[in-house]
Amino acid sequence: MSANDIRPIVKLRSTANTGYTYVTRKNRRNNPDRLVLRKYDPIVRRHVEFREDR
Repeated sequence: MSANDIRPIVKLRSTANTGYTYVTRKNRRNNPDRLVLRKYDPIVRRHVEFREDR
C-alpha cells in the first residue's frame, strides 16, 4: 500500500454555495467517512463548513 492510498488528495467545497474550494490530504485510516472542516471563505468573509467533494 503506497502513501497515496492512505492519504489521498481531497477537495473541500464551501457549503455557502460560493464555489470556493480548499485542497488538502486526509488519512483514510483515521477518517474513513467524508471530511467536514470549518474554514474561512473569503467570498462571504466568514468561517463556514467545508465538506469533502469527490
